[in-house]
Amino acid sequence: MAQWIHMSQMIQRLSDDTVNNLYPPTAFPIEVRHFLAEWIESQRWDDFALEKVELKSQAQTLLDQTISMLQSISQQNANVVDRMKLMQISRNMTMLNQQPLRFAVMVKEILAKERALLGTLPQTPSSTPHYQQHQNKENSFPSLQDVDHLVLKVLEVQDIRQKMHQLQEELNWERQNFEGLQGPIQQNGMDPKNSEIHKLQNHIQQLEYNVKALATKRFQLLKECVDCLDQCQTRLISRLKAWRWEQHKATIGHPFDENLHPLQTWLGKLLQVLIQSSLMVEKQPPQVIKTQSKFCTTVRYLLGEKVASGKPVVLKAQIMNEMQARNLGSVPGDNVGELINNTAILEHNAVSKSTCATFRNMSIKKIKRADRRGSESVTEEKFALLFSAEITITGCDTPYRIQMISLPVVVIVHGSQDNNALATIIWDCAFSESDRVPFMVPERVPWRMMYSTLNSKFTSEVQTNHNLDHYNQHFLAQKIFDKPDFADDFSNILVSWGQFNKEVLPGRTFTFWQWFEGVMDLSKKHLKTYWSEGLIFGFIGKQHLHLILKDRPNGTFLLRFSDSEIGGITIAYVSATENGGQKIQNIQPFTKRDLDIRNLGDRIRDINDITYLYPAFPKDEVFKRFYSEPRASPLGGYIPVSLQTRVGTEGSSAIPLTPSITPIAVSPASNIYPVNQFQQPLGQQEQDMEGGPSGEFSGFDDQASANMEIDFESLLENLSE
Repeated sequence: MAQWIHMSQMIQRLSDDTVNNLYPPTAFPIEVRHFLAEWIESQRWDDFALEKVELKSQAQTLLDQTISMLQSISQQNANVVDRMKLMQISRNMTMLNQQPLRFAVMVKEILAKERALLGTLPQTPSSTPHYQQHQNKENSFPSLQDVDHLVLKVLEVQDIRQKMHQLQEELNWERQNFEGLQGPIQQNGMDPKNSEIHKLQNHIQQLEYNVKALATKRFQLLKECVDCLDQCQTRLISRLKAWRWEQHKATIGHPFDENLHPLQTWLGKLLQVLIQSSLMVEKQPPQVIKTQSKFCTTVRYLLGEKVASGKPVVLKAQIMNEMQARNLGSVPGDNVGELINNTAILEHNAVSKSTCATFRNMSIKKIKRADRRGSESVTEEKFALLFSAEITITGCDTPYRIQMISLPVVVIVHGSQDNNALATIIWDCAFSESDRVPFMVPERVPWRMMYSTLNSKFTSEVQTNHNLDHYNQHFLAQKIFDKPDFADDFSNILVSWGQFNKEVLPGRTFTFWQWFEGVMDLSKKHLKTYWSEGLIFGFIGKQHLHLILKDRPNGTFLLRFSDSEIGGITIAYVSATENGGQKIQNIQPFTKRDLDIRNLGDRIRDINDITYLYPAFPKDEVFKRFYSEPRASPLGGYIPVSLQTRVGTEGSSAIPLTPSITPIAVSPASNIYPVNQFQQPLGQQEQDMEGGPSGEFSGFDDQASANMEIDFESLLENLSE
């Protein structure tokens, strides 16, 4: 009994509310409680009083010894949860350094209450009724220990998740190092049994074993958590039934403890958790927020109908940085930003039965950034909005503090930062874990996860059901890893945050994400229908382009996204050379600005050098519905003019194209054209390229350009009439 009373009362008096909620005293390790209780009882406390100033140094010594002992035990404790509890308590006790006598008197009072309590404990009768013995065997009297045990299990699961995350990152890194050694081993004839390589293999195997072991342990703990939760509920219901049964038996003289306070306290703790966990951010703020720009967000309280009437509940929003989000329960730090219109009243809607607070016209006036390390950018720094209020529930005397944080946000000051900020948010949303420490994300992820994210984002932004295909995926991997000749599977190769949006692509002035986002934006604004119906081949490298067009007649073309320019789409087509051979030309890419002036369908119609969409669809049948109708003559007798697209050599070329192509019938019902179908597997095509291009192909001509010209021939014809 002494072990329990000492430690529970000391922790309750010395720890703040946050520590009590997270690390309840009943859950404190029993061996620690036992050790400290014995040490406390061995000291002399009865002589201490606040007015005995001469004993201050002695009290200070006892306080220092107690703190030192807690710190020493925490350092030796292998359990991270217990270690965190002990360290937090020891830090809280240092606040008493200015009043050591207060500490000594407090311990003296606790000991006095304990002795009084121990002296009044009822003696256990020698003969206990059978029904009461049965209840004791079942240990049906509930206490906070049941909930504490569940909380500890949950904390342990979180600890294991964090360890698994760290181990997995280390494993990914070592695997990548090992893959990097494979090439030199094969090329230089190195011994695979080399000591360093062998040591690396053993380390990878050990890491794999540790990850699997932690995964097994996590699964077991999750099962125990479910069992604990069920046990808590079962014991509470069982105790309520037992109390009613004992009350019934009291009529005939059976002993009966009519005190319902322990049960009410237990229910109160469970209710407190529910009350404090029911605040939700229903409509998240924008995850990229520009200072001085207005935005709105909605917060909903799920127990709104239980809120006591009277004084309105005002929710307050404040902005916090990543470190503050990690220490949400501790004393708040410096104010890192200023929010305008950051309060809203929690209002109940009787029709929808929802209780919400809507923050309208909120804005960030200014932001205080943390010190950055190395090459970190302001667009990589994550913040969050914290919503909080004090709320009173009907039937509860004490108000509760409720709070909830938003998803992470990136704060920018100029629109030019939007692209990079969005990259930070995408990486965070795609690769973070649900129970992470805010706002931790892995530095590297397998390419298959990266590609799945790119595909989801592309189809969502463009609002299409037409996914990126296998060939698009392979080209994107070649681009991000800078491996244009790599024909194997990229799925398990790790891609880093730096490769995604910190390092510029080789020979370019932009990152992979900046380039990909530009294509996505162009497709969303100008190419949605073309892409959805399979008319755009999309992401394709020049090697693959050569392979699929090399045997095609002159005039065969396909549409691909520009490899060298942000947000551009180009037309690649087969044309004749001066000596009668063939070459593949790429027309200067069309950007958003170009397509704002003249749409893609009209540009395709304008270019006479292109006649059949790959593999062999007549362009006028495929793109006819995208052609603009001729404009009527304006009033006033003016002669109409028109803009048309011409490629560099088209105007001077007098040689008509005579491609011998058998048109493929177009299904009027589907209007879908399977243009992006390779004729052979990707790997085989790569092998065919090893000997160089065959026939008279002269390679790629990137100099062909498209421009806008007034159709003067039509103008002269009209004048001659």
